[in-house]
Amino acid sequence: MSELTFYTRAGCSLCEAVEAEVATAASAAGLDFRTVDVDRDPGLLPLYGTRVPVVVHGETVVDEGRVDPARVRDYLATAVGLE
Repeated sequence: MSELTFYTRAGCSLCEAVEAEVATAASAAGLDFRTVDVDRDPGLLPLYGTRVPVVVHGETVVDEGRVDPARVRDYLATAVGLE
């Protein structure tokens, strides 16, 4: 099964606002949903630290910053062949 990764950090209001909707979109697409706190991994901090939340599917950054759950759903519909 493929995975949708949600890069976040504690106290991120943008992250908290969309995480549940993105998780629901992942589930509807049959994907595992994984949340990763960028502050817990020094290697991720320079990559995603100022960009959170960041939604990644495979190697594709689906959305970041002010994540739009509708945009994530549209991407997943195309990527995994949903109607």
